[in-house]
Amino acid sequence: MKKFIWNNWLLALMLSFILVLAGCGNNNQTAPNKDNAPASEVKKEKDQSYSVTDDLGDKITFDKVPEKVISLQPSNTEILFALGAGEKVVGVTDVDNYPKEAADIESVSDSMNINAEKIIALNPDVIIAYTIGDEATLQPLRDAGIPIFVIASAATFEDVYGDIQQIAEVMGVKEKGNEIVDTIKNQIAAVAEKTATINNKKSVYLEIQPAPEIWTVGKNTFQQEIFEKAGVTNVFEDKEGWFIVSEEEIIKRDPAVITTTAGFIENPEQGIKSRTGWDQLTAVKEDKVYYLNADVMSRPGPRIGEAVEHVAKTVYPDLFK
Repeated sequence: MKKFIWNNWLLALMLSFILVLAGCGNNNQTAPNKDNAPASEVKKEKDQSYSVTDDLGDKITFDKVPEKVISLQPSNTEILFALGAGEKVVGVTDVDNYPKEAADIESVSDSMNINAEKIIALNPDVIIAYTIGDEATLQPLRDAGIPIFVIASAATFEDVYGDIQQIAEVMGVKEKGNEIVDTIKNQIAAVAEKTATINNKKSVYLEIQPAPEIWTVGKNTFQQEIFEKAGVTNVFEDKEGWFIVSEEEIIKRDPAVITTTAGFIENPEQGIKSRTGWDQLTAVKEDKVYYLNADVMSRPGPRIGEAVEHVAKTVYPDLFK
């Protein structure tokens, strides 16, 4: 069970919501089902109850593999689809947009508030929820007798691997979960092999929200781990969590590369390059200001390997030719 990191996580969730409003194993024996699950897992679905422990330490028992699932966080929706269980998802949040099929699923939450009545009417077999600090929010669903499997928001890649494996167990496809984790690790290892040849890592500044109130990230954040595994140096790695930073401090640190995930505004790269005084920055002089896909960079799900590759290819394009 992962450790809860409330302050940074709640701040990140609140900021993420604000930005959204402005624009969240190898097994050859298979059975002929739509998920292509191993035969042993299909047998579980038919005649074997099982229990899985969530991040609150609660052991949730299932008489059979869930057929109807509610997901209350985009990253968990992405995990469900990666596991081959996308067709079982009957409710998501307003900001679920990947894969594209997720956007067509009925919304039961705006990512901050849930519609308990709608969820109950959908009669799900399980709700994949997340820790939000307010147990009262989920109580009506508990009172309705719906199993709730709680996933704490991932703060590290290891947390993500654990989330994938937990949800895979819930959905009766444990081997598929392990397979996805192995694929992600191999993707990251391939990036590391290329960046290992770099003698001097490039310094990078990541802008989460633009002026006038500029937000960036430091250590003990999900984005920091992405940077580390991509072989780049965060110019604010000496700071903690998500925080507001002054333009003067950014100019003082003079990053070699500037990145932004502020895709909710038009042409965020040009907005950065046109700021008064920023023309003296190395990244602006050398035209190394780039947009990074916000969803890929912020969602702790099966695309974290893609996030690492995304950053590495952006900063060190010659290594990937």
